[in-house]
Amino acid sequence: MRVLLLGADGFIGRRVADRLFADPELQVTVLGRRDTADIRFDLAAGSPGALARFLDAVMPRAVVNCAGATYGSPRDLVRANTQAVATVCEAIRRSHDPARLVHVGSAAEYGPVPIGTATAETAEPRPIGPYGVTKLAGTELVLSSGLDAVVLRIFDAVGPGVPAGSLFGRLSEGLRRALERGEPQVRAADLSAFRDFVDVRDVARAVQSAAVSAATGVINIGGGAGVRMRDAAHLLVRASGFEGRLLEESRSPIPGADGADRPGEVLWRQADIRTARERLGWRPRVPLEESLADIWTETACRV
Repeated sequence: MRVLLLGADGFIGRRVADRLFADPELQVTVLGRRDTADIRFDLAAGSPGALARFLDAVMPRAVVNCAGATYGSPRDLVRANTQAVATVCEAIRRSHDPARLVHVGSAAEYGPVPIGTATAETAEPRPIGPYGVTKLAGTELVLSSGLDAVVLRIFDAVGPGVPAGSLFGRLSEGLRRALERGEPQVRAADLSAFRDFVDVRDVARAVQSAAVSAATGVINIGGGAGVRMRDAAHLLVRASGFEGRLLEESRSPIPGADGADRPGEVLWRQADIRTARERLGWRPRVPLEESLADIWTETACRV
């Protein structure tokens, strides 16, 4: 089966590429902006017609879209998360033999939810901030495209290769410096919120399963549990062997019984992953402790 992979250079895309290339049943072609891609193409700047010609040349049975941006100006996010998706959908529609589309979405599309609840795919999205809004717009483009398509809403992906600017990327680097310099403390951002962590290698398995399945619509991919970020951070500290203090930025108390988030914040995230089990035969395998230990191993080995 031929697969065209978009966004193979990102955190999730790299692990998806590893997984797809390891499958002897798949023939994988990578399309992207860098020299390492088999086909050089900028999704945010290129035309649907040009991309359709590449699709006709490759003739994939599935297109996997891991491309997108997490940070940047609102304009950059619109181009990467919405405009690029529109180009992909239109190009597939124009191609001679339209491929199945597997699109990587984000839990940020849901926005704030009541504390203690597991968010199902039927929840009404209420994203906050340009990232969540542009990711939701991309998802809506996929769902309304008329294509054979599935959107995987990824919750909080962790594991080796985590971006340097992420919570665990910054914390692991801070721990490395503290150990090297003999410092007694490491600073971290506020860690009172809850997140649903899922290993990036489990995400890659879900993408692979989705590519060869007949599932359509939106499917949550997460660990299935809300974990306080503070508890996860201490697992990383333990893996590093650091025995000093973790100093956390202070904040006002968490809201009361109504479970409401503060304006502009998401304090709770937990995925209902029953749909992934039922339609993809997928469930998370890598425990959070292992994900964080692997982050630390990668950081400790960095020259």
